[in-house]
Amino acid sequence: MNLNFKTQGQGKPLIILHGLFGTLDNWKSIANQLSAHFQVYLIDQRNHGKSQHTPDMDLPSMAKDLADFLGQMNLSKAHIMGHSMGGKVAMQFAFDYPEYLDKLIVLDIAPRAYQPGHLEILEALKGLPIDTLGSRKEAEEQLLEKIKEPETVLFLLKNLSRNKQSGFEWKMNLPVIHRDYMKLIDKIHAQLPHAGPVLFLKGSRSNYIREDDVSGIKALFPKTQIETIPNAGHWLHAENPSELLNQILHFL
Repeated sequence: MNLNFKTQGQGKPLIILHGLFGTLDNWKSIANQLSAHFQVYLIDQRNHGKSQHTPDMDLPSMAKDLADFLGQMNLSKAHIMGHSMGGKVAMQFAFDYPEYLDKLIVLDIAPRAYQPGHLEILEALKGLPIDTLGSRKEAEEQLLEKIKEPETVLFLLKNLSRNKQSGFEWKMNLPVIHRDYMKLIDKIHAQLPHAGPVLFLKGSRSNYIREDDVSGIKALFPKTQIETIPNAGHWLHAENPSELLNQILHFL
């Protein structure tokens, strides 16, 4: 697996995993600040960003991608931090490859299975005629007809790049992401609880981690801290980056 990545800083390795429809660039600002303390690795996960497109994807496969990446970088252990889908991959990695994990940080996601909340977005993206689009503005206007959140549309449009021939193309492997979407929101599969230290961070305005998730989290991760980032929803790194950084640094 060829994963696109960027690295900066010095110190203990810290790998950051983005969420669904994301890329490593979403975390550049946070990485810049963390690189004063750690060797930070930002990764495009499979079928996202500039990483390899594959015919399938699920959490165990993406956890293996991460283990292979550590081997390629000659890293015996690393701190792993994942947001949303990236948090799911990081949690699965903790159970499948615990020997490679130092500390784990999970951002605004729980280990349970989720209801499909992105189907309208996936349908809107699939319905965009990218081969004949004349401009990014045209793409934005068409997506806003179906997705009523301008900030979400702007985030999604980061995946759009101009085709050398005509029109545009998706950086992400949209057909495979759509087909395997239910696998990406599945529960974490574990035989035994994870013995290492874990920090869960949730947004105060987010419902991704609910009160009734706490017992399930602590059953799988007994050495867990669960903290709330104030004045933030699901996009912790964009809505309250300073408090997010404080929590990360205090834990690590």
